[in-house]
Formats: sequence, C-alpha cells, structure tokens
Amino acid sequence: MPFLRGVPSEDIFCDHAGFSTYESMYRAEDIFEAERMVIVTQTYHLYRALYDAEKRGIEVLGVASDEREYSDQQWYDAREVIARTKDFFVASLGLEPTFRGDTISLDQSADDIQP
Repeated sequence: MPFLRGVPSEDIFCDHAGFSTYESMYRAEDIFEAERMVIVTQTYHLYRALYDAEKRGIEVLGVASDEREYSDQQWYDAREVIARTKDFFVASLGLEPTFRGDTISLDQSADDIQP
C-alpha cells in the first residue's frame, strides 16, 4: 500500500467531478456521504472550503498546506474575494453540482476505484 505524506493511498479519495470548491464539498456530502473530513489546502483558500463543507453539514477540520509564499498571491487573494461571494450565494441557495453520479462508499479502498 503506497503512502502520500504518511496517509495510506487507500484513504485518499479524489473527486474527479468537483469542478469548484462548492461542488467538491456538495459531492463530499452527497456522493461520498462524508460526515467528517480533513481539508488540506492553501491558507487563502481554506476559509472558503471550510465554509462550504460546514454549509453541507460536514464536520470538518482544516489544515493549511502552504510550504512557501506564492509569487502571484495578490491575484489569488483578489480572486478569492469573488469566489467567496459566489460561494456564499450558491451555498445559501443549495444549488446542485454540475454532475452528481452514483454514491461512492468511503468504506472501500480508494485504490480500487477507477476514475
């Protein structure tokens, strides 16, 4: 069983149809039936990811993954203001994601799932 930074690959599920942070959190709750999860992402993005997950009723823990400063951080910060505003309205309305799909059980090994 391979590991990624100490996490067994069988426990890392990828969402190939989560085309935005909101859609990924929606699908985490709806498709993967996640009740609890850890979100690992850049600090500037973490707040929105946590908000979206909590709006879907997921008990969530956030971990910042910044290992360095980003050269275009001002651009990312400006984009994040727009993305947070969008997600506030989309989450408030409870809009469905682009693709839903069949339920994927988190009780199985992620290594056995074909994208």
